[in-house]
Amino acid sequence: MQLLSHSPDETEAAGARLAETLGPGAVVAFTGDLGAGKTAFTRGLARGLGIRERVTSPTFTIVNEYLGGRLPLFHFDMYRLGSADELYDIGWEDYLARGGVCAVEWSENVSDALEPGAIRVDIRRGPEEDDRVITITGGNVS
Repeated sequence: MQLLSHSPDETEAAGARLAETLGPGAVVAFTGDLGAGKTAFTRGLARGLGIRERVTSPTFTIVNEYLGGRLPLFHFDMYRLGSADELYDIGWEDYLARGGVCAVEWSENVSDALEPGAIRVDIRRGPEEDDRVITITGGNVS
């Protein structure tokens, strides 16, 4: 599925719509340039899961946990990780076992650790300054 977003609010709305379809253990793997809208999409995931906390990029903490919704959201930023081994070192399997949604920015840095069933979300800049082309594949996305 491909969407065209014209604003960060529309990008968040796309994330909220996807969140409504997610179940325990879902992995959402993001790719896209710096500033493309991965965190905005994740804010939408949180909203769609009923999480009221402010969602911020986990660039320096590696993972932020949001527990107040119908499912927990574990927001990872793999920008600073060099391999899947480092992901396992921070407890990746434990997060998967907790039954929440794992949103993984810069997923290409740990692609060999992600299951084939992960939902892939690629966000690229569009023709206008605030436009984003969002491509969602995998999982049960049609």
